[in-house]
Amino acid sequence: MLSITAKSPYALKALTELGRTAGDAPVPIGELARRREIPVQFLEQLFAALRRAGILSSQRGVKGGYRFAREPSDITALEVVELLDGPLGRDAEGVLGEAAAAARTVLESTTIADLIEREAREAGVAMYYI
Repeated sequence: MLSITAKSPYALKALTELGRTAGDAPVPIGELARRREIPVQFLEQLFAALRRAGILSSQRGVKGGYRFAREPSDITALEVVELLDGPLGRDAEGVLGEAAAAARTVLESTTIADLIEREAREAGVAMYYI
């Protein structure tokens, strides 16, 4: 079936924020959670799974936080969704199978870098019209 829980949208939002704010230093998870209005405990669970999968790396301590373990341009939205929510459209047939295939195509062709760029572009457009 087609099933995307709240995990995936929250994770994609947080990864986009991480990409927008990260330099060489790790970003504290509390800062990411606050900026995107995500419960910290929930985001900690999501980031732990992303760290175990090799998408993120973490650093403990006062100057600790998270950073990308791989380039955002190498991480697809589909990879994040399937890591957190399982295979998208597994066992879907007929029109639902077609919808799952279409969703997989879009998510597979969209990287975290694309999401970061899209958000920056939309923020720039919004500022232009204000």
